[in-house]
Amino acid sequence: MSSPNRHTVTFIAVTIFIDAMGFGLVMPVLPRLLMDVGGLDLAQAIGVGTWMGLAMAVASFIAAPVLGNLSDAVGRRPVLLAALGGLAVDYALLALAHTLPLIFLGRVLSGLFGGSYAPAQAAIADVTAPQDRARNFAIVSAGFGVGFVVGPALGGLLTGWGDRAPFVAAGVLAGLNFLYGLTVFPETLARANRRPFTPSRANPLGSWRVLRAQPGMLNVALVLLFWQLAGLVYPLTWSFYGIAQFGWSDRMIGLSLAAVGVTIALAQIFLTGRAVRRLGERDAATVGIIGAAIGFVTYAFTTSTLVAFAVLAAVAVQSLVQPSVMAMLSSRATPETQGEVQGIASMTTGIAGVIAPMALTWPMAWFTGPAAPVHFPGVPFLISTGFALIALALLRRLPAGVRA
Repeated sequence: MSSPNRHTVTFIAVTIFIDAMGFGLVMPVLPRLLMDVGGLDLAQAIGVGTWMGLAMAVASFIAAPVLGNLSDAVGRRPVLLAALGGLAVDYALLALAHTLPLIFLGRVLSGLFGGSYAPAQAAIADVTAPQDRARNFAIVSAGFGVGFVVGPALGGLLTGWGDRAPFVAAGVLAGLNFLYGLTVFPETLARANRRPFTPSRANPLGSWRVLRAQPGMLNVALVLLFWQLAGLVYPLTWSFYGIAQFGWSDRMIGLSLAAVGVTIALAQIFLTGRAVRRLGERDAATVGIIGAAIGFVTYAFTTSTLVAFAVLAAVAVQSLVQPSVMAMLSSRATPETQGEVQGIASMTTGIAGVIAPMALTWPMAWFTGPAAPVHFPGVPFLISTGFALIALALLRRLPAGVRA
């Protein structure tokens, strides 16, 4: 890999790391933060978390195609740097927020600036040969996994210096990455491959029409949609689940999330590339979805902390899915539409994010509340199993393709 390309992949991986860390660090402290700031019990906090997750997802849904298309028009560099600057401001707001509305606003801004995933993925596609994209997407996903190690660890450990200390740390890191990108990140989109920004292509419905016009892309996007619906059970419900199912402390929640992050990162680095080369993208994703479904069913019913950590093996196999499906989607795009296609991927993820809080978190709020017929905090994992099986059925209808 040439030096400019190496800087590009490194910067993108660090950027995704910062995004994941910022999302991950709030997870261990969010349930009790909502309970303390709002004077809520656990079931009420889960309900507030449902609406907060929905608002964040709507913001991301709107922002993703806009940022993806904007990066096709003006380049990846200015869009990514603007998003990083916005994240730094967002963390500053969260560090100062002492009311539920301000925390709500901070999460909405996180959704808006989190739309940078589209131009980030497009920048990877700009500088990577098609046969190497699954590997480089895996490196970026590893950045996400490492972010989930550092974020929850900070969220659990830095609370010793105050509830807002993790946000201060995240803001500093976002600012440092902005300076890093300002100095070393080159523009990856050639001027010859740029096209004018048009609102009709940057709104979610316009992106959906473009998606339908690209041969075979809609089917891959549907796989991604149902897979995202299944996988969102972890970021949306895990912290609440840890308290309701096991009685975990914030520190224990952070430790469990850090273990998830380590597992994902190691699997992305050492497992994904080998599995895709041996099995092909479709079959590698198939193995990952099956492993994930086994994990979901186990988490639905276990009451053992030891079993909960042991099932992380299923999370490792699950890490095959996202890079494989993203590579399948990217291979159906042209050089001129990589940003748009990655925006479509983020839009699809955004749709899942809009549906998932009501489909996953709200049932959990009901089954942990006083009106529930049975106390069943594991219900969202059963629902995720259904989504995973739908994704699997759609995936197996796609052509196998060629091994990388």
